[in-house]
Amino acid sequence: MESITTPAGITLAFDRYVGGDAGTVILVGGAFSYRTFPKMVEQAQKLADEYRLTVINYDRRGRGDSTDSPGVYDVENEIDDIAALVEATGGAAALFGWSSGAGLALLAAASGRVPGITKVIAFEPPFVVNHENFVPAANLHVTLHKLIAEDRRAEVVKFYMTHAMGMPRPFVAVMRFTPFWKSLKATAPATAHDWAVMGDYMRGEPLRAADWSDITVPTLVISGGKSGDLLRTAARAITAVLPNAQHVELAKLSHNPNIALLTPPTGEFLTGTAKYAI
Repeated sequence: MESITTPAGITLAFDRYVGGDAGTVILVGGAFSYRTFPKMVEQAQKLADEYRLTVINYDRRGRGDSTDSPGVYDVENEIDDIAALVEATGGAAALFGWSSGAGLALLAAASGRVPGITKVIAFEPPFVVNHENFVPAANLHVTLHKLIAEDRRAEVVKFYMTHAMGMPRPFVAVMRFTPFWKSLKATAPATAHDWAVMGDYMRGEPLRAADWSDITVPTLVISGGKSGDLLRTAARAITAVLPNAQHVELAKLSHNPNIALLTPPTGEFLTGTAKYAI
């Protein structure tokens, strides 16, 4: 493990996988993710081993070995975290974001405050762009912040999964008896950061091209054919408003991805090879 301290005093922990001289990519996880999550580790290792990339796999604030800003939840702060990480790890990097991490990666690229971003890969950002599927309540953060402040972690997990992610209650209830429940509770307080990233873009309204027009770096949006309509619709919607983007949907992929399927388009796009190069 390595770490940096940002100008705001946040400690960001990360692992560095050095594969070769093909460039650097930072993995940006989504809700309930952390850098030692097995699929994040697998993807980091495969991108380094198979595509000669240097991969930075970090804990976003409030997860794993990174510190937090309790009660302060603002996407601008996480953009600052990414800027500090890019600068500290070489000054230039692509971003790979998964779920809400994809939303964060796109917002960082749109901000103009992270000049070292070279490319963006957005894997299933959970934008909600119509009312045909689940639409979270706009004031969801009120209850979420209250539960977090009271350290009611199990209730945070259940609330965020059902009210922000739209997962069926029986499915979430069963998860309490799985080995993953402990990790879900450990990362539960950080869901307030995920909502800060995504909340404004999950209200059932179309994405506005003006909000994303400053993302001029090459961007690849990936979705899975086994994922729900909401996520596949979101992938098409964000691709349509980005100035320099393409979309690929992988038939056998889901939101809980098979890394062996997700890595090839990611690695090929980042290294400028095959059909995924822009």
